[in-house]
Amino acid sequence: MNYWLVKSEPEAYSWDQLVKDSCTAWTGVRNFTARNNLRAMKKGDLVFYYHSGEEKSVVGLARVEKEFYPDPTAEEGDWSCVDLAPVKAMAKPVTLAQIKADKILRETKLATQGRLSVSPLTKPQFDRVLQLTETKA
Repeated sequence: MNYWLVKSEPEAYSWDQLVKDSCTAWTGVRNFTARNNLRAMKKGDLVFYYHSGEEKSVVGLARVEKEFYPDPTAEEGDWSCVDLAPVKAMAKPVTLAQIKADKILRETKLATQGRLSVSPLTKPQFDRVLQLTETKA
C-alpha cells in the first residue's frame, strides 16, 4: 500500500463535499509531477485530504477507488485523474505549521514543495499525521 496527500481549496471542493458525494473523480491536475503521482496511485491506497487556502490543514482520510484514467476535463494534453472516496474525517485537523515543525513531517512534499497538489507520503509520515489527528485508521 502507498500513502498520499491531495490538496484542495475548500471553496473549490471541500472535504464535506466529498463526503456528500461519496466518491469523486480527482480531476483538474495540471502539473506533471502531481499527474505522475496520480498515475502511481493504486486502488485501496490511503490519501489524506488537505484544505489549502486559509485553513491549511489535513481534515480527512480518503481511499483510491479507481486507478488513473484520462481526465475528462482536459481539453488537450495527457492528463489523468483517479476516483477518491471518503474514509473518515479527522478527529483533530493537523495544520501546516504543525507539519513544518514536526521532525518526521518537515521533509514531506507538502512542507518542501507547497505548490504540489498530489504528493506521496512514507509510512512513517502517514502514521505520524494519523497520530497527530488523534484518529484511528
